[in-house]
Amino acid sequence: MTAGTASREGMPTREGDLSIEARGIEPIPESARYGSVNRVFTVWFTPNLVPAAFFIGTLAAADFLQVGFVTGLLAIIVGNLVGSVLVGALSTMGPATGMAQMPLARLAFGKSIVVPGLLNWISCIGWDGINSVFGAAALTILTGLPFIVSLVILVVAQAALGVLGYEAIHTFEKYMAIVLGAMFLVLTVAIAGQASTGIARADGFTGLDQAGAFILFSTIAASFVLAWGLYASDYSRYLPVNASRSRIFWLTVAGLTLSAGWIEALGLLVADKSAGGAVDTINTVLGGSIFAPLAMVAIAIGTIAVNAMNDYTGSLSLMAAGFRVPRVVSALIVAVLGFFFTLYLNSGDLLLKFENYLLFVIYWVTPWAAVILADWQLRGRRADVGRLVDFASLPSGALALTALIVGFVVSLPFGTSVFGQELANATGLPINALADDLKYADIAYFVGFIVAYAVYRFGARASVGREEAAAA
Repeated sequence: MTAGTASREGMPTREGDLSIEARGIEPIPESARYGSVNRVFTVWFTPNLVPAAFFIGTLAAADFLQVGFVTGLLAIIVGNLVGSVLVGALSTMGPATGMAQMPLARLAFGKSIVVPGLLNWISCIGWDGINSVFGAAALTILTGLPFIVSLVILVVAQAALGVLGYEAIHTFEKYMAIVLGAMFLVLTVAIAGQASTGIARADGFTGLDQAGAFILFSTIAASFVLAWGLYASDYSRYLPVNASRSRIFWLTVAGLTLSAGWIEALGLLVADKSAGGAVDTINTVLGGSIFAPLAMVAIAIGTIAVNAMNDYTGSLSLMAAGFRVPRVVSALIVAVLGFFFTLYLNSGDLLLKFENYLLFVIYWVTPWAAVILADWQLRGRRADVGRLVDFASLPSGALALTALIVGFVVSLPFGTSVFGQELANATGLPINALADDLKYADIAYFVGFIVAYAVYRFGARASVGREEAAAA
């Protein structure tokens, strides 16, 4: 296949090719692969330089955590490493298969991909809303425009990138890594100058309560980067098939950990000065200095960077679920629905909504990832992915869905989210009971991963072998 043929089929042909990517969930042919592995770092570094990460850092001072600076910093490091390792492992599947992550999940889930596909589509809309609350607030502070006008500006910009697709996103993240990196270096110096009390802040709990707060805070930090696991191979699938798997893994881990950890640590530094929302806190801490407008510009750019990826991945997830929607149209749908979800989030208690959203995402993402990794290992880390394109010919995938559900349900007693508490009240089941004994330490994601992995690995050993033999 020539470069011209690839272009006619709606695929970018080289770095900097900003033509609209019309290709959907079909595997990228080996002859159409291109690009530097180094861009794996920037595509995961840039989108985490956002207020949502800063907001996570400020949660350390919340009444239910009361985490001191040293404990909080350790929790941020541990959480980001745990989350990014899983994303790194999933990222290596891109060059091996040429497929995006949720379409590739059809290997294990078959037709039942409808469930995780729709869940991730909804999650992408949710992330759009969360990030846009902060981005539109920053643009409003910077320009004086009404919130809804600022929101429209951001949504149009991110939707344009989402529509253009893979190469436009990679190119934008590459150059914004430099721009935002420089901006946040300046802002780090400015914010650190206001953080003397934050560095000295001690833990508010002792004993098991302190241990529980540490585990919960590390879980919240892990959930922020773990959610990228659903996007992982979307941004490595065009890489050459012989691209170094180890470099992809470590560049992913480095990009996620350094960026999310950095901004979360900034929030941790000034958690005791939190003025409510992350944007208001940053604006208050910088005290009307010349750095405040710089921060608002950085926040707006960061919002576009992260939400473009949400729109792109959301479009692929909807298609993976079996909906026959052109990728470009699907990306626009995610952006529009994200706009309306932003208005909902902006109308109430964002802190509570954000915390529970993060925990709910991690509760189902980790069992899903466990199934994907177990299936990939059973197949010897290779598979005939051409047969995944036709939804009608897929197997039922009942075992994979069962493993996900079992992992999710079994994990609930080890969780602390309001979602779990409300479910316990409605059903009378002892959900959250063990978490209460653990002083609200949330280890649900860890339990869910192990259970789902074991259920699928044990149940699919014979069937996956027969399936691969039949395909061969």
